[in-house]
Amino acid sequence: MIEAFVLVVVKPGNEEKVYEMLRKDPRVKEDYRVYGEYDIILRVEVPTIDELDKFHDEVLRRIPEIEMTETLIASTYRG
Repeated sequence: MIEAFVLVVVKPGNEEKVYEMLRKDPRVKEDYRVYGEYDIILRVEVPTIDELDKFHDEVLRRIPEIEMTETLIASTYRG
């Protein structure tokens, strides 16, 4: 399983709309509206890197209110 954190910048005034759209996707395991440089942080779980590509191409890039994303793929978890 691949775990990634996606940092999302949204066009001003569209934060709640984008947040509600993204949180419905079953690959999104955690979602936060945050203050600062980014507007939303997602924790995404997918079985393969191809599935992460699909999430980017079929979900994130199709939401015109998203200005930018940065994806961090987790390498280790010490829970």
